[in-house]
Amino acid sequence: MKKGLIGVQMSTIAPAKMPKFDAFESMQKLADIGYHCVEISQVPMTAENVAGFRKAIDEIGLNVSSCTAAVAPMIAGMPGEYLNNENDFKKIVEDCRKLDCDMLRIGMLPMNCMTSYDKAMDFAKQADEIAARLKEEGIDLYYHNHHVEFRRYNGQYLLDIIKDNTKHLGFELDIHWIHRGGENPVEFIKKYDGRIRLLHLKDYRIGALKEPEGGVDFTDPKAIMGFMKNFTGNIEFAEVGEGTLPIKACIEAGLAGGSEYFLVEQDDTYGRDPFESLKISHDNLVKLGYGDWF
Repeated sequence: MKKGLIGVQMSTIAPAKMPKFDAFESMQKLADIGYHCVEISQVPMTAENVAGFRKAIDEIGLNVSSCTAAVAPMIAGMPGEYLNNENDFKKIVEDCRKLDCDMLRIGMLPMNCMTSYDKAMDFAKQADEIAARLKEEGIDLYYHNHHVEFRRYNGQYLLDIIKDNTKHLGFELDIHWIHRGGENPVEFIKKYDGRIRLLHLKDYRIGALKEPEGGVDFTDPKAIMGFMKNFTGNIEFAEVGEGTLPIKACIEAGLAGGSEYFLVEQDDTYGRDPFESLKISHDNLVKLGYGDWF
């Protein structure tokens, strides 16, 4: 029976979210839960971190599905490594080779490319040219969506504009952001049949309404408006299986569409230890019948 490999998107346990980050130790903790695959994101690709991931490949049996790279800075002047820079391009390719990784993914397009149809087209052209060049190096390039790509230009979603104007670029679809963008993730995944090797498993829930200490003075319009923000601002990221998305149907649609890697990601764990959240997601996916996908 055809199956995929379930892993972890490293942004869930990125250095910025951890009191102390050690690449190898973090991979060991994931392996103790049951994960043996990661997508690297929001982890500086220093020599030390790359060596830590390599050690995990050799000693734990880790699989690195994909690394992250940007075509150009998210905001002009932002420091980082970018595929449109020749030296950075070479370094990014070399990092992939060190980690036996044949996929790169773009986390988001530059901010200024979200503002018009023409700028979106410019991004699509540049990304596809880089994707073609990466293919010559044996690496596939994928684009990851958020909800902002469901803004329409000339009647088309920004994400569809990128898809319809590229032939070398693939897509990493994120089921939470598709839902937040207003589409049914199962049906939307089907539209991208043949263009996906990566799928983000991220659940969606409505958080609890929070009444301020001392209650709400319902005779005070400002107090009422403050309380009403709970109704529009309480969308949360949930552990997989703890929210409202049809996880099994999303996985099966992704598998049918060509996805090989299914990566658990949780942008915010709301005070819970991220490894605990990842264990909850792992255990729920086992209950759904995917225990042999880890």
